[in-house]
Amino acid sequence: MLYQRAEISVKGNVISVPSVNVGGYTVVILGRLLRTAMIKGETWLAGDVPADPASLVSALAACRPRPDLLTFTQKLPEVRPRYPYRVEWDNVAAIPLTTYADWWETRATQVTRKNVRRSAKRGLIVRPVAFDDELVRGIVAINNETPVRDGRPFWHYGKDAETVKRDYSSYLDRSVFLGAFFEDELVGFIRIVDLGAIASVMQLLCKNSHFDKRPANALLAKAVESCLDRGFKFLVYGRYVYGDNTQSPLTEFKRRNGFERYEVPAYFVPLTFRGRLAIRLRVHRGLRRWVPRGLIRWARDLRRRHLDRTRRSGEPAEAEKDGAE
Repeated sequence: MLYQRAEISVKGNVISVPSVNVGGYTVVILGRLLRTAMIKGETWLAGDVPADPASLVSALAACRPRPDLLTFTQKLPEVRPRYPYRVEWDNVAAIPLTTYADWWETRATQVTRKNVRRSAKRGLIVRPVAFDDELVRGIVAINNETPVRDGRPFWHYGKDAETVKRDYSSYLDRSVFLGAFFEDELVGFIRIVDLGAIASVMQLLCKNSHFDKRPANALLAKAVESCLDRGFKFLVYGRYVYGDNTQSPLTEFKRRNGFERYEVPAYFVPLTFRGRLAIRLRVHRGLRRWVPRGLIRWARDLRRRHLDRTRRSGEPAEAEKDGAE
């Protein structure tokens, strides 16, 4: 089976990587020392991905050169391991959807309810929006408000309308956009992708200059309502915890808005001796896991302080807490 090339986005940049088409999926190969195969866009594909893991493993084993490792992750709502491969546990942030009253009264915190009411009182309107040139211009304005978000360089800062339109062109047939408006100005938006039984937040961005109106809370409240109307079982928003940073503002924001931590099986299938050795040495998920947590926190804080000193974009002090209440 011959390799081709496929484009993927890494930290906001489009790069070309080796790929192979198997069973209707584009499988990309990442890494040099350890060549890891994964399905392109797996997170955003509907249903069980891959549908037939055994056939995928067999096909990749016939590739030359053979990838060292195949990895894929099971989606909600099924959290019990289905396949006879090595399992390690990953986490996702999800709201189980039953009724709006259940979310509002028992899952969303008092702070969130207060912020949603505050957004309405301060004139914020949240409504569905079409993906058109007007929305693209609004997204560009949000992207270019500040070069730093959450203490790190913002990947989408400086992108023009054509680039933004291309970035958002995937999965449009399964996407819903909600916009938060103040006096006809787009001050925030959320993109939700239909994955079958679940819906997933692909993007949630707001202008820091309108933080006082709490657009992120208002958008999530409307997203819950929209997903309930469409019959989804869960609303997913990435991971609940990234790495070991359990105290991040994003995790706290998710908790306050009713998201819970769910453990889901992540599968690792070695295809070569190098793949088996990497699993045995526990380096198959990257060397960062071996770096002392204290050193990671120190580096993270150092980066945040450096960016705070170098940026002079004029955003309010609350910028990095966008959505944290």
